[in-house]
Amino acid sequence: MAARAFITGLAGLTIAAKEHAFLREAQPWGLIIFKRNVSTPAQVQELTCSFRDTVGRHAPVLVDQEGGRVQRLGPPHWSVYPPGARYGELYDREVSLALATARLAGHLIAADLSNLGIDVDCSPLADVLAPGGDPVIGDRAYGTEPGKVAAIAGAIAQGLMAGGVLPVLKHLPGHGRASADSHHRLPVVDTDRATLEATDFAAFRPLAQLPLGMTAHVVFSAIDPVAPATTSVTMVQDVIRGFIGFQGLLMSDDVSMGALSGTLAERSRAALSAGCDVVLHCNGDLAEMAAVAGSTPELSGAAARRADAALAARCAPEEFDVDAARIVFTQMLAGKGPAPQRMTGS
Repeated sequence: MAARAFITGLAGLTIAAKEHAFLREAQPWGLIIFKRNVSTPAQVQELTCSFRDTVGRHAPVLVDQEGGRVQRLGPPHWSVYPPGARYGELYDREVSLALATARLAGHLIAADLSNLGIDVDCSPLADVLAPGGDPVIGDRAYGTEPGKVAAIAGAIAQGLMAGGVLPVLKHLPGHGRASADSHHRLPVVDTDRATLEATDFAAFRPLAQLPLGMTAHVVFSAIDPVAPATTSVTMVQDVIRGFIGFQGLLMSDDVSMGALSGTLAERSRAALSAGCDVVLHCNGDLAEMAAVAGSTPELSGAAARRADAALAARCAPEEFDVDAARIVFTQMLAGKGPAPQRMTGS
């Protein structure tokens, strides 16, 4: 059975009988896990294996593992990583060290994830922080200048892919200027298009070849005064696919978030109609999961080709001394590590 155009969450640490039945029937393209789904390494491994056994294919398993405030896997079993702003601070001191540190962070995170059967990380962000932006992005952002943001995001993506994990570029075409948290309400950005193209959108253009991307639930009134990027044909086709040039698989941000209006089915159909390839639903509520599944078709056409291309980019992790790399990473974060050219894979 072909995969359907949505990514689902689950309620707990194991897959309940009703969830097994749902997964077998609905065939989501992938699974996203959260802290509620995480206990020990063995438990997460079992969860990812059970999911794939249930859907009958090596479907992608995603997680948000940025570091800082957004890190679903943490102590005592997994390391803590700094927020994105830390790499920005290093960049202001020494560009080459910052990029090597960011790449090493991506590789270390990938080592954590790949051991668990997680092969997609919803990172990096290319959101350019702007004055007045809501703290929902805040120190998750790498900086306020698009070239700097793109360089750090690219380094993290390289590290993830070196470790066998696919990156998800977010939040297209930019969330750093939004003055509201889209988890709760719809942000509206009134900045003119020329400024957006020179700042917010510009950070994504050097990253347009990444295999996966995620939209922002943000209205850009100068381009589409009504619909957020996730459900706006103009924003997806003219800006994300057009000006930015992103050609990878495009997933929505979580359609259960407060920024969107309408039923879950209406939100899902609107995102797909706008040009998203896959709908993301995260909260693990089975009734909501069924509503999303019932409104999403099987992947086909260009969306299926982009999905296949993204999964084809998965590769075996490079050889990597994780324990030694963690020591070096700590030194580099403190600004006193070895020269970047001596780092693995740099």
